[in-house]
Amino acid sequence: MAEVKLLGVWYSPANHRVEWALKIKGVEYEFIEQDLQNKSPLLLESNPVHRKIPVLIHNGKPICESLIIVEYIDETFEGPSILPKDPYDRALARFWSKYLDDKVPAVVNTFFLKEEQEKAKEEVCEMLKVLDNELKDKKFLVGDNFGLADITANFVGHWLGVFQEATGVELVTSEKFPNFCAWRDEYINCSQVKEYPLPRRDELLAFVQARARAAASASASTQK
Repeated sequence: MAEVKLLGVWYSPANHRVEWALKIKGVEYEFIEQDLQNKSPLLLESNPVHRKIPVLIHNGKPICESLIIVEYIDETFEGPSILPKDPYDRALARFWSKYLDDKVPAVVNTFFLKEEQEKAKEEVCEMLKVLDNELKDKKFLVGDNFGLADITANFVGHWLGVFQEATGVELVTSEKFPNFCAWRDEYINCSQVKEYPLPRRDELLAFVQARARAAASASASTQK
């Protein structure tokens, strides 16, 4: 039996992309929680270039970067396909996955980095406009099945709402982005999310609120 380990942290959207893929494929794995303030020798050895999570270790061989890991899992293990079979749809899935992944820093800066907030907010609002147009009357981002792009969208489907509630910074309303909000509500309640659950909202909210307070305190200290 293949030995599969996942180095990560419980609150990371990137980490949950990988866990989602493993669960879709029915792969048993050992999750090894990391302390990002005191990175383990195993993490540093497994990802010496970027020194970050997630890292999948399959039979002793490390694979880094969440989207690369998800594709590796799809190609390596038997089970339901994560990427579409059609080459054009597969290209679209990769396009939207990269588009969403590239927006993660802007989302984080909007809620947690005061000096970058306005610029980041503009970028996130533009992303939401694009998604609102793309998601009109659609259940999934690409094709008729839940796949790579939908897994990558977990941070806008789940984390974005938590960030808003935790910080009081409101970006998403049904008046501004009705198609996105309709998709998000269906996303959170779809069978795939219910079967392979994301972190509990109350636990994630408490964690994000603590991080927001710490960020605000650090910002206040630097301005004194």
